[in-house]
Formats: sequence, structure tokens, C-alpha cells
Amino acid sequence: MTTKTYQVFTLILLLLFGCVDKQPELENKVALKPDFIITSDQTHNKFSRTIPPVIKVPNGSIIEAYAQEATGGQLNINSTLEDVKNLDFDKIHTLTGPIYVEGAEVGDVLAVKLLEIEVGDWGWTIMDPIRGFLKLENTEPFFKTFELDKRANMIHFSEGIDIPIKPFAGVMGVAPNTDSLLNTIPPRANGGNLDDPNLVEGTTVYFPIFVEGALFSIGDPHAAQGLGEVCGTAVEAPMRFIFSVNIIKNWNIQEPQYETEEYYATTGFGLTIDEAAKKATKYMADYITETYGLSWEESYMLCSLSGDLLIAEVVDAPNMLVTMHLPKSIFINRK
Repeated sequence: MTTKTYQVFTLILLLLFGCVDKQPELENKVALKPDFIITSDQTHNKFSRTIPPVIKVPNGSIIEAYAQEATGGQLNINSTLEDVKNLDFDKIHTLTGPIYVEGAEVGDVLAVKLLEIEVGDWGWTIMDPIRGFLKLENTEPFFKTFELDKRANMIHFSEGIDIPIKPFAGVMGVAPNTDSLLNTIPPRANGGNLDDPNLVEGTTVYFPIFVEGALFSIGDPHAAQGLGEVCGTAVEAPMRFIFSVNIIKNWNIQEPQYETEEYYATTGFGLTIDEAAKKATKYMADYITETYGLSWEESYMLCSLSGDLLIAEVVDAPNMLVTMHLPKSIFINRK
């Protein structure tokens, strides 16, 4: 081998192995520095103004929160259907929080920006014949666990079937103005079990505030889920969230709304798809009128021309959740 050939060969090796060596650096990137940290044992599994906060934070704080998978840590990668049958349902949907935000008052809006989401190493999914959109179609439950391939950002569902990891929190919400201990299964005006797979890293979610301090909680992490969550579960997985909390004064919304750089979205819950879809549409027409100064009639028309109604979930009885997405690009030339 000549000297020149050797140099070329060495350069090729450096380029090849240099690319390989940089991958771990991406995985071990420095995380955002939070102001506060709450752990996965600082939890509850109801919504109520009577649940005391685990932490009080100033407005504008950045918080790191660790959340268990939907059973509250009762399952693991080696769990079986028999383990599912023996679950303690008092631990289901454990939520990390609540977080008291100083200065938050009734009638304000809490803006929660999802800054960073890191999924755990494993997840699970169950098909329960007595729950889900096609309940009673089958007679036997079916359960799977998954080792999450974070390097490839994939969930290997079965031979030749890979699902992209797209993590989000199934439950996010503030406390409702009630002493009753409400279960976390359905979505409500305070948020709760939204199960909307669009609430990913980079999204800002807006919650109407019903009690002093807001009392925000997060949990039920999902590594992947389709719109509808039709069998009743997603890929349920432990997760780490970093988010900021900011109070917005002089703005009134009736149910959660959210936005990304690409679109604005409204949500509507209801006992039926029709009811939920009508609410999401009305809230979007109201938003357009208030934000862009169009007449309500023009705003409603714009919802028809550019708004997309999406079914977030149909399985969290008694309520379903529908969203409407509106692209921001249509307003690019509006002053």
C-alpha cells in the first residue's frame, strides 16, 4: 500500500468511525436545568382542590417531573397478563404533583410548555375486551410488553412492524373547583386524561384555572399512541418531563387549548363525538374572532375551510375528546 493510499484509507476510517462515535453524544446531550424537581413517588391519582401540593413554585419556573407508567410502577418488562389481573387499581393513573404556582388565580390561564420529554426503557399495552372502542368484540384480553429502542427511536411491535416513539403525557391538568375526589379516567374542563398524541415536546398547553395556585399535575406517560386510543391503552411507559409554567392574566378559556409553531388547537370533551366536536369548533371560532378580529361568521367559515377536526380519544368513559387544529400559515400576511 502506498503512502497516499494509506492516507486515504485512514481518512475513510476516521470518517466512518467518527460518525459512529458521535451518536452517544447525541443521546447524552445536556438537559435543560430545572428550577425544581419532583420525583415519581410524589403522586396522587384523583383530581380535587383538597389534594395538597407537593411543591410551590414561582411563576415562570422550569420543573422536572418524573412519572410512572399508568399502573403506578406495578408492572415491568417481564410482567405477564396474570400480573395485570392482580393490579391494585387504587394506584392506577398515579400523577406527579400537584404543583402550586404562586400568583395563579381563578379565571387565569396556566401555560405549560413541554420543553423536554425523555422516555424510559420499556412499555406495555393491553387489549381489554370489556374496555375500548370495540368492547365485547373479543372475549379474551391480550397483553404485550416492549423494550424501547431509543437509539432507533422505534418500538418493535412484532416481526417487521416498527412504530416510531412519540412520547407525551396522557394526563395533564389543573385541579377542579370541587372537594370531591374525581377519578382521572375522563377528560374534563380542567384537562385530565386528554390522551392527545399531539401534546409532544415543543407544545404549549393552556389550562383554565379553577382554584388558587392552579395545582397542576402530570402523568400517564405514553411512548406512542394513535388518535383515538381505540383499544383503551397506548404504549404505557415511565417518563421524564421538563416543562415551564406561566400564568396568563386577562384571558378566559373554558377548556384546554394548545399550540405549536405550526398550528393552534382547541379541545372539546363530551359524552358523544358530536358534542365534543361542536365544542372544539365553537372554541376555535371564538379564538379566531378574539385573536384576529374577524366576525364570528367569518371565523366559523374559516374553521370549515382550514380547520381539521381530530378525534383524540374515544375510550375514557364517560367523555370523549375532539380537537380542532388550525394552521398558523393562513394568517402569515394578516397584519
